[in-house]
Amino acid sequence: MSTEALARLAEERVDHRFKGLPPDADGLTVGELAAQRRNLFTDGFATPVLSLSVERLEHNLRLMETYATRHGLAFAPHGKTSMAPQLFQRQIDRGAWGITLAVPHQVRVARVFGVRRIFLANELVDEAALRWISGRLDADPEFRLVCYVDSVRGVELMDVALRGAARPVDVVVELAAGEGARTGVRTEKECAAVADAVAAVPTLRLVGVAGYEGEVPGADAERVHAWLRRLVALAVDFDRAGRFAGLDEIVVSAGGSAWFDAVADVFAAIPELSLPVLKLLRSGAYVSHDDGHYRKLTPFNRVPEEGALEPAFRLWTQVVSRPTPEQAFVNAGKRDAAYDLDLPFAQVIRRGGTERPAAGVSVTALSDQHAWLRTLPEADLEVGDWVGLGLSHPCTSFDKWPLIPVAEADGTVVDYIRTFF
Repeated sequence: MSTEALARLAEERVDHRFKGLPPDADGLTVGELAAQRRNLFTDGFATPVLSLSVERLEHNLRLMETYATRHGLAFAPHGKTSMAPQLFQRQIDRGAWGITLAVPHQVRVARVFGVRRIFLANELVDEAALRWISGRLDADPEFRLVCYVDSVRGVELMDVALRGAARPVDVVVELAAGEGARTGVRTEKECAAVADAVAAVPTLRLVGVAGYEGEVPGADAERVHAWLRRLVALAVDFDRAGRFAGLDEIVVSAGGSAWFDAVADVFAAIPELSLPVLKLLRSGAYVSHDDGHYRKLTPFNRVPEEGALEPAFRLWTQVVSRPTPEQAFVNAGKRDAAYDLDLPFAQVIRRGGTERPAAGVSVTALSDQHAWLRTLPEADLEVGDWVGLGLSHPCTSFDKWPLIPVAEADGTVVDYIRTFF
């Protein structure tokens, strides 16, 4: 990655664009503010403010590096989770093959920051975006992009947009997770037709197969394993047909954040093919994990001997109204907290420098700028108290905060993560 582009993030000036930061920090650069090592609770941060845990973030990065290495998997974590180049760098430093992305804007962000390997988990048929990508490939021999194809029509559109390119775009045929699933080719016969269409044009190069097991209808261990075996069988059939002749390796890719243990199981049994296989895992939510959806779904619940991810986000809010003994309101709502999968979870209360569990406090609803709290008789909660909320779904937590403080356990803020959504 580009150390110069990453360094420029520290030169950005703090101002009104970045919510939650101390008002008296306006005019400082991000680097200057980080060097002050301000405390999240006592040095002017304004609620609501989202923070990432230094210790938990590092734990999650280390754990998934270890997991991928142990299971012989290459790792391209999905960058759409955080859209944070600083975290991309840390993932690559932890051995990631590259970064997975979903749409052209995300590719542009990654290229500005020098990401050399990108897996685009979507069929891309936008002419302007394809021409831009082609130009980047032609300009930088070290840049590699692998993209889905899932239709003959898509191949035709890509070919028209890419004519005249010096380098073909590498593509993988996306196998759908089943009838009624999201994108992807529904049958193996149709997969072969798409592969034939790729072989017929000079602008594309077939390098493997891929898909997303998280879309398997009625997903359970048996169904997910069965679909992953179909994906591997497709790669084997393509290889036997000579579709990968002239390559250095064959790409076989899957892996969201709910079934990467199944991916590891099935990919471990990939038979010997004519070329080495790049077994590419793409899970992304692990980097921050969460207190809801992924806490329940993480494969580490099924394989506890492999370790456990830790939720790294906490949204700090303040009680602004306590109208009845059964109700309170804090100053964070839909503009600040992920709510698409679960409501936030009241975890801790801070008062006068003391932190304790949020006993008897729960979030029942969100307005645009308020969370509705239900308070049971045992709840000790006053106007002015800080309430720390756990969140569900990392993807919609990151995208609400353009600059996120990274804090040590005692509240010392040591860094700031810039996001680009």
